[in-house]
Amino acid sequence: MLHTAERNANSWSTLSLYETFISGTIEFMSKRIVNLVYELVDAAAKNPKNIFQYSAFPNHILVVRKFAKLLANKLGADEEICELAALFHDYASLLGKEYVEKHQEHGAKLAKDFLITHGYPEEKAKAVAYCVSVHRGSTRLEKKTLESKILASADAMAHIDNITSVIHLAYGIHQYDTEEGAKWVLKKLARSWDKLMPEAKKLIQKKYNAIQLSLS
Repeated sequence: MLHTAERNANSWSTLSLYETFISGTIEFMSKRIVNLVYELVDAAAKNPKNIFQYSAFPNHILVVRKFAKLLANKLGADEEICELAALFHDYASLLGKEYVEKHQEHGAKLAKDFLITHGYPEEKAKAVAYCVSVHRGSTRLEKKTLESKILASADAMAHIDNITSVIHLAYGIHQYDTEEGAKWVLKKLARSWDKLMPEAKKLIQKKYNAIQLSLS
């Protein structure tokens, strides 16, 4: 009886160690692919062809990532898919002005190819690419997965949360005059608000109201 109990205990101990090893390996691989994508997008933001300047990375893309992870945790979505999609969502637009108009299409393909090439599971790579392909509000494409809805909301939340990035677009990139710029910013934020899922609106409501008052 004692030997049997010892064998059982040893078996459970071995199983526990194996599960811990597998869990640790998965976590390591997850962090590795996220870090690779982070470095890829960071490098693209430093590209001289990036018409939005490097600030687009810390002031928009990383803010989208923050909200994507927050919503994923809140709603029980796949956080890794949301994080990778957030990093990739505007990646193509950083590569040059010829990619900006259809950056969601170019970005989706680039994301899938990069992830699969670096050993990421194909189905998850396709899920990330899908999120990128439908995130843009102006395309009005249906978002069929929770992760794609989260990315679209996180993108919109970033515009509202970090108003300086939108102002930079209005006056630094488009070079509107004062009145035109203010109108453009308000319309941009209104479109962003309309993209938000209910849970996202609750998180950003106060800031959106404050901006509306200050720019109206």
